[in-house]
Amino acid sequence: MASLTYPVTVEPLSPEDGGAYLARAPDLPGCVSDGETPAEALAQIEAAIADWLSAAKALGRTPPQPSRPGVIAAA
Repeated sequence: MASLTYPVTVEPLSPEDGGAYLARAPDLPGCVSDGETPAEALAQIEAAIADWLSAAKALGRTPPQPSRPGVIAAA
């Protein structure tokens, strides 16, 4: 797994929400992903971050600077 540039939070989902884990990149609005395990959620959020940054670039927008590079927090 590549090192993360943006901070990420990973939290378990309730059984009513399907269980598994939700990963968010709070510095990038709307950038979320999920996975069956915390490791899978992290792998998926890395791809989501790359897609988010690519879309911002395509729209000519400058992405925000990471608030705390490489921080992974369990919520």
